[in-house]
Amino acid sequence: MQTPNIDIKKLTKPHWSEAQSAKATAVIEFVQLLMNDHNFDLIIARYGQNTYKQHNRSMADGISGVVTTLRDFTKLAPEFSYDVKHVFVDGDHVIVHSHATLKAKHRGDESKGMNIIDTWKVVDGKLVEHWDSIQALDLSMRLYNLFSGGKVKNSNGVF
Repeated sequence: MQTPNIDIKKLTKPHWSEAQSAKATAVIEFVQLLMNDHNFDLIIARYGQNTYKQHNRSMADGISGVVTTLRDFTKLAPEFSYDVKHVFVDGDHVIVHSHATLKAKHRGDESKGMNIIDTWKVVDGKLVEHWDSIQALDLSMRLYNLFSGGKVKNSNGVF
């Protein structure tokens, strides 16, 4: 199975400043390692010491919370991947609009998986805060979200 690779050059906007490009690149590198490569040890080594406030209520705070959630999730769906469609930068915030799929055969099929919009706050090159909004695209993902949701794992609120 080939790991999807996010091409930041295709996502870069011509009007971005050097600082905006650097913020977008920092987020895309993180997303590639986490969501496509599933390189959780490198994520912990590279980002684990950073303060990271999580607003997805089903994940514990900190990088360790993200890694624990994704490590468990990829045990159920080892082919899980992110196809990043758009990246937007606004001040300290980087917004990534992606199509996530659980199976390699569903990549590119917009009727499968999830439509996800992630927002990160990036300060001094570090990802320090995260929000997301997830739309299940098919029945299996709607059922998964129904049964897996509910337990609040951080007290940061969704906004």
